[in-house]
Amino acid sequence: MLRLLKPLVRLLLRKGMPYGAFADLAKRVYVDTARDEFAIEGRKQTASRVSILTGLSRKEVSRVSALPDPDDQGASDRYNRAARVISGWVRDERFANELGDPALLPLESDEQLSFSQLVKIHSGDVPVRALLDELQRIGAVEADGKGNVRLLARAYVPGGGDADKLAILGMDVADLVSTIDHNMQCDADDLFFQRKVSYDNMPIDPDGELRSLAAERAQTLLEELDQWMSARDRDASPGVKGHGRMRASLGVYYYEEELPEETTGDTAKDEKEPS
Repeated sequence: MLRLLKPLVRLLLRKGMPYGAFADLAKRVYVDTARDEFAIEGRKQTASRVSILTGLSRKEVSRVSALPDPDDQGASDRYNRAARVISGWVRDERFANELGDPALLPLESDEQLSFSQLVKIHSGDVPVRALLDELQRIGAVEADGKGNVRLLARAYVPGGGDADKLAILGMDVADLVSTIDHNMQCDADDLFFQRKVSYDNMPIDPDGELRSLAAERAQTLLEELDQWMSARDRDASPGVKGHGRMRASLGVYYYEEELPEETTGDTAKDEKEPS
């Protein structure tokens, strides 16, 4: 828990969130999770049982239950819609040029596929100008001054807005922790994929060669999976058959830190086993 919380608390302190605000959020999550996921089958979950499960008094359970819901839906919606438009531009052959790359698109057109049509197909009923402004803000697209739009980035990476970045933090870290939780309690034949490769005695990489290599290979893999998954997603491919509904994700991250030389091992370590 200490190892897990330290980078989170570092971020919270940098963003000015005091302990009291974090404690209220933590209590709220304890109460909500105990109420929603740890009820006895066939019986209504009571404040008394939530109190027993969480260690909080009934009065405190009532207090945190009455706190207003934090709302980051706006940031999450911007992320999801912008990401779908960029993904569609990259993989949808209708919006590609003769070389197979994302085409230069007119903003509006009655004669050929346009950026407005791209947005409608891949992001639904959202104002085209608002989405264009968002993609320009983060440097993902540019307008050429002649009524055309060009794609500059093949993935959605939020710009300077903290709200957008923190929304992604919440989604991505939650997915990783949920994966670990699943793997700790599931059967061996139902494990989710969870791997990393790590060495701790490498020389400093002044040119960022490893960082560039990791980004290039990871981007290629994610684009291949995006192509496969979009063909099986009902929003992107309405004709898909099947029962039920699920969300599936594959996340890739890169990390590095500089270590004091006296603490590095004599032998590099390769960590490839799931936690």
